[in-house]
Amino acid sequence: MKSVLKKRTVSKLLFALLNRISKLSWKNAFRLSDFLCWSIFHVGGYRKKVIFENLRNSFPEKTEAELECIAKNFYRHFTDLIVETIKFRTATPQCVCERIQGDISIMDTFYHTKTNIIYLMGHRGNWELANLFSSLNFTHECIVVYRPLQNPESDQWLRDLRTRFGAKLVSMDNIFKELQKPREKPYVVVLANDQSPNPKTAFWTQFLNQDTGVFRGVETIARRYNLTVLYADFSKVADKRGYYQVNICKITDKPREVPNNSILETQLRILQRDIENQPHNWLWSHRRWKHKRPEMLKPEQVLH
Repeated sequence: MKSVLKKRTVSKLLFALLNRISKLSWKNAFRLSDFLCWSIFHVGGYRKKVIFENLRNSFPEKTEAELECIAKNFYRHFTDLIVETIKFRTATPQCVCERIQGDISIMDTFYHTKTNIIYLMGHRGNWELANLFSSLNFTHECIVVYRPLQNPESDQWLRDLRTRFGAKLVSMDNIFKELQKPREKPYVVVLANDQSPNPKTAFWTQFLNQDTGVFRGVETIARRYNLTVLYADFSKVADKRGYYQVNICKITDKPREVPNNSILETQLRILQRDIENQPHNWLWSHRRWKHKRPEMLKPEQVLH
């Protein structure tokens, strides 16, 4: 009992500190990011082995010096994501909207035709910012798919962040039940789909020169509810720290007619191109390839 109370007390103090940090100016927030970058990576060496293993396997044609440059830029991007996310816990709607630029008029067209959408993203740019931006700028009802955290205080802090401007947070386990509910207006399902899935149920393909498993839930959701599938990439704006450019493209508006797993294959081809164009802007510290491809794959695990 004492251990639980102690953990809750520490969590409350931590999140009180984060809420104070969220009130910093952007200039001071990025100063904090520079300090975190130095302490986490250059002093602490956080996941450097994982980062360089991922980079070497993904870019075998690059020299060690080139990989060092990508890693250095990624370190700063990673800690920028931390302080930006804290800042967005209390940032104004105007601040959120100013941080992303790009043409999103396609969403108005889909809204007027009452088209339901599933939006795919990779872990590029700031995905927490992308969720807030979508809530503020899309006329569709925004449904954000997420995986609950084990720590209830951390989970609640992130839930409060992600639902600030009206988005509905739904766990992947409950998304099918959620989409069966009647609605007064079209909806858009938003999710990032480049994590590491269960290898026994994943779709398997080549991505960044490696055997890669992909969650198949997107295909299932899109086909079952006949959703138009869009992909959104968030690239970093050069020389403008904390600002991003969104580029939206359509993968298909006929998910039931395309070959099985072709939606996922198309998504990965676009994501790989975008990573190659701006390589430091992806989550290289994630153990993306921790699972090996099974020797025997089921028909639903390959591209038809």
